[in-house]
Amino acid sequence: MTGAPLIHPVAEGDEGEYTAGRHGHIKSFVRRAGRMSEAQQRYLDEMMPKIGIPYRPEPIDLAAVYGRNAPKILEIGCGMGETTARIAEAHPENDYFGLEVHVPGVGALCKLIAEKNLANLRIGNHDAVEIVRDMLPEASLDGIHIFFPDPWHKTRHKKRRLIQPPFAALLASRLKPGGYIHCATDWENYALQMLEVLGGEPGLENSVANPSTAELAAALEADSAAGLAGFAPRPDYRPLTKFENRGLRLGHGVWDLVFRKR
Repeated sequence: MTGAPLIHPVAEGDEGEYTAGRHGHIKSFVRRAGRMSEAQQRYLDEMMPKIGIPYRPEPIDLAAVYGRNAPKILEIGCGMGETTARIAEAHPENDYFGLEVHVPGVGALCKLIAEKNLANLRIGNHDAVEIVRDMLPEASLDGIHIFFPDPWHKTRHKKRRLIQPPFAALLASRLKPGGYIHCATDWENYALQMLEVLGGEPGLENSVANPSTAELAAALEADSAAGLAGFAPRPDYRPLTKFENRGLRLGHGVWDLVFRKR
């Protein structure tokens, strides 16, 4: 491993009680109480009725939601929304649907949407697995962003990680042909798992050269991605966060993976 991670979404001892989803899938997150600032609460109350997409177990027409035909990009796990808002602001030609379960983060993103007057960004405050499965039609997305998801670094918790074969298959089914899924992580072990899972999904192909089966097996055994093929250069549209810049200065690793729908 390359040292401490850049992002700590779940504090040690703060895992809470794990519960399955409505239809039995394992949750990859813990809903935890967080302090809402007055501004976050105000913007949450004001903006979510305008730009929120409530969960309902039926497909939605994304073109109708945004009022236009434009590329549709899903982001799973917006955090406090800084990266999501920066990408949406830099690419007004695309429409973005950001998913986040942490309510203070949703409030912070609502504030950014209002301040930047972003007409191309909507928010879902619900379990991403259920939204993707129940609300997004097949072949409806041009791209999917999953940046620094909860690493669940303890061995006994790795089954809680979001990037697992069933979810990779579900995501692939929602992409249009040629659409992409872009994951980024600062946990070396999770990067290896992402490469194994996405590389094993028949509906996806790596945007860069894959490692051989033997090379990947050796990397997994060694728990090291050093010198391993399969990881992509950071695309220009993914901005560096302040946490990432700090980690890079300290020599920590960050791994990007970009796969495309066959």
